[in-house]
Amino acid sequence: MKGSTAYTSIQKRGLHIGLLPEMAAVVNGSTPITLDHDLDVLPEAGRRLTVAQYAGHVDDLAARLWAAGVRPDEHVVIHKTANADIWMLAAAASRIGAVVVMLSPALDAVTVGALLERVDQPNLLTDVHKLDQLAEIPLADLTKRVIAVGGERPGAISLAELAGAPRVKPVVRPIDAPAVITHTSGTTGIPKLVVHTPRTQGIRLVPQWRLLALMRKKETVAIHIPFVHSRMVAAMSLALLKEFPVLLMRESDPADVAEQFLEHRPVFVEALPNSLMDWEELSEDPRMPFGSVKVFSSTFDAIHPRTMSRLLKSSNRRGALFFQIYGQSEVGPAVGRAYFRHSAHKANGRCVGWAMPHGAARIRVVSRDGQIPSEQNPGFIEVAWDGLAKTYFGEQERYDTNRSGAWWRTGDVGYRTKFGCLHMLDREVDMIPGVRSSLEVEDVVLSKLSELSELVVVQGPNSEPVPVICTVDDKPLDLGRWRAAVAAFPQLADPVQILQSELPRTATLKVQRLALARRFEEQLQKSA
Repeated sequence: MKGSTAYTSIQKRGLHIGLLPEMAAVVNGSTPITLDHDLDVLPEAGRRLTVAQYAGHVDDLAARLWAAGVRPDEHVVIHKTANADIWMLAAAASRIGAVVVMLSPALDAVTVGALLERVDQPNLLTDVHKLDQLAEIPLADLTKRVIAVGGERPGAISLAELAGAPRVKPVVRPIDAPAVITHTSGTTGIPKLVVHTPRTQGIRLVPQWRLLALMRKKETVAIHIPFVHSRMVAAMSLALLKEFPVLLMRESDPADVAEQFLEHRPVFVEALPNSLMDWEELSEDPRMPFGSVKVFSSTFDAIHPRTMSRLLKSSNRRGALFFQIYGQSEVGPAVGRAYFRHSAHKANGRCVGWAMPHGAARIRVVSRDGQIPSEQNPGFIEVAWDGLAKTYFGEQERYDTNRSGAWWRTGDVGYRTKFGCLHMLDREVDMIPGVRSSLEVEDVVLSKLSELSELVVVQGPNSEPVPVICTVDDKPLDLGRWRAAVAAFPQLADPVQILQSELPRTATLKVQRLALARRFEEQLQKSA
């Protein structure tokens, strides 16, 4: 079977992650998968696998889950320490017809408890470290059973003790039935559980399948995305079906990343915007760890032109590009655009791209006040296509408030230019009076001050725009340079410098702007 044949099959029958490893092994079982860490569930497997071995491990783990009592249509919540085995376990649960619920390792115990209650008596697949963190949560009341990866705990079924369980036949879920559930970033409270079906997951491969056609040779793809993220499904599917060697990365420290890139020389890198921002310093490494990269790709969040420019200039590849895709968990990839080495530094960071052709999402901008949406009066960004998530689990009414027929309201505001480019200015909840776009301010100032490692503009206690900054190595800010850089934004309050480690972040490393704003409000109340 060729990768293109498998892709065509997925478009007809949907993407079933439980069948994907086996399908990829038929395409090319010798394709290598390399990890930068050991698998918790199979530490003896090592860090270098072939797709055929990977598929065999998934089949083995599916048999163990069946032996543990998991059955089709049951929910399996996966909440464990960050590790590439999360995706392997998700594929195993899916392979026996269970509905996989992926919860980030970064979620606190109270949030995990609330989500377990919402799912209503799921199986919990976790590890002893997380079980210790969940000690105050009544797991016996909230779950059907608890299955532990590595180690033992009273009341938990040990997955290791089920090694050698008889293999079972795959169970294929209906194309429009819930198959995988991920969660939103939770920037505004308890995360929403986003329901994906085989059909919606398969359709989301369409735009990026064409992007990967730019890569003529079977060179290494490096993936550094949270293993529970909805994007991980597409990233792994595309790489395996295209027969690209995969480098699956967990470690984010720039020194570790540099060593991996120097050893494996990836040609395609997919990572979250904040990870790429943290890696900017590697652009000055004389060993040139990004020298082999032809395509940088980032999804689901704003990325600053400075970051793109520095990364592209550190590549030795002719025609290197940065492809940004705008979207969210509920809609998948909505629009995209490419940036190039000699122009990325002067790009308008708010231009997130154009609608992608051939069966991809449609975009519109709807007025907020009856006036035509424009740069001065942005409207609501909405998306329509068959890749939209099916619902919010347990919160249908909440889902329905964002859905109008075929259209999904993203919660972002922006406008479209006469050339059709979508400009995303802000999240609606993050809009600040007197500031056209907080993200635009951040783009401009970051491009002028290389000593800044992060800049977030949030609303202060008196509705004033407060710039919160972090610097490289947490060095003191040069206020003279700051004032010169923000001269075009006189409405900004004085900057507040905090340590990088103090920034509240979501599971996908987004800065929690509302949490920062609440911090200032609480500080004002204490001083009153």
